[in-house]
Amino acid sequence: MNVRKTDTFLADLERQYEWYVSNAGWGVADRYLDAVATVCHLLSQQPNLGPPGGFAHPKLRSWRFFLVLRPFRKHILFYEILGGEIVLRRAMHGHRDLPCRLLETPPER
Repeated sequence: MNVRKTDTFLADLERQYEWYVSNAGWGVADRYLDAVATVCHLLSQQPNLGPPGGFAHPKLRSWRFFLVLRPFRKHILFYEILGGEIVLRRAMHGHRDLPCRLLETPPER
């Protein structure tokens, strides 16, 4: 399946990448992006791997999720399967108020 990354997903990735650069260094930041890319490829091959999110809000009902690979397993990728493509919606740390945060637009840089 084709994988499409939304602007909000890319903004989430950029913000997390910059956090890793500032707090852990370039190497860790690059490994984070590699782990996300690996999950994106895996989902393109097996889109139903991620379970439904179980959210009540109508906008989020069809969203699924999948954890980023170790050592970044506290980070979650949220996506939808629409027609013949995977639409990556958000990338977030799991210790957030997810239903509220998923509906927010990432802050402008």
